[in-house]
Amino acid sequence: MKVLIVDDNRNISTIIKMMIEKENHQVLTALDGKSGYLAYLEFRPDLVLTDIQMPGKNGFELMAEIRKHKPSIKTIYMTGNMGRFMSRLIEERDKHRAGFIRKPFSRAELVEMLSDLPV
Repeated sequence: MKVLIVDDNRNISTIIKMMIEKENHQVLTALDGKSGYLAYLEFRPDLVLTDIQMPGKNGFELMAEIRKHKPSIKTIYMTGNMGRFMSRLIEERDKHRAGFIRKPFSRAELVEMLSDLPV
């Protein structure tokens, strides 16, 4: 599976990339919504794992742009502020079958989330 990680924290992106690569997935990272969108266009991932709060384009805005190309793209949102975004996350889950995970998370939690995604 090809996975695009979009997070404005380079350290977090690198750690998540290493976790996912250990599961034998091809991974690319981007540091904000704008570069994430451009990376999507070039890389054409099967899954986008995106932070919500980023400078410029946030994770919800990023996914709205990507879904113009691929409405069924698998998505996992990451946030350390789940309460603030819960209603929007539930809407994304119900409408787009998106997943969400609270930061910080363990490798086991991430692997479980990846395996629970709809095919």
